[in-house]
Amino acid sequence: MNVMKIHILSSTDRSGSNALKVSKYAKGVMSKSSDVEIFSLEDYPLHDVVGGKYGKEIESVKSFNDQFLSADGFLFVIPEYNGGFPGILKVFYDYLPFPKAFQRVPVSLIGEAAGAFGALRPVEQFAQLLSYRNAHIFPDSMYIQRVNDSFDPEDGLKSEKLQKLLLRQLNDFTDFVRKLSEI
Repeated sequence: MNVMKIHILSSTDRSGSNALKVSKYAKGVMSKSSDVEIFSLEDYPLHDVVGGKYGKEIESVKSFNDQFLSADGFLFVIPEYNGGFPGILKVFYDYLPFPKAFQRVPVSLIGEAAGAFGALRPVEQFAQLLSYRNAHIFPDSMYIQRVNDSFDPEDGLKSEKLQKLLLRQLNDFTDFVRKLSEI
């Protein structure tokens, strides 16, 4: 059986973010059955795209994108900022190869927020963009609400019920990626 390569994107450039903490936790769980690497938008070469250089080949952006896209499936950990996802995530998305970046590629989504809805809106907004590019979106998404109180970087979610859902999502996504790779 092939080992699936999963890339996790911490979808913000905020230093010390909860998205990165959740990404690291997810990597720990998924590394038991997959080759997992975390990418953080803290490392995205934003300074090289300032001024709207769409359609131009920017080596630093191409390098970041090529490394990220070299996986069998993607997990996006998306924080909620002002009722939406971070602008850096949209910049990242806009500079990915169109339309092939997510064409028939398995993608899973986790939202995290300090508020009561666990980034439901941002995850749904980003799912629309992924659907536009024909991604295979894993049907189970996790919405971590009140992340500062409900999530522990070592142990995951403090609620046993929600922790089971999170673990199921992370473990079942690997199987989802594997099954789609066999088609």
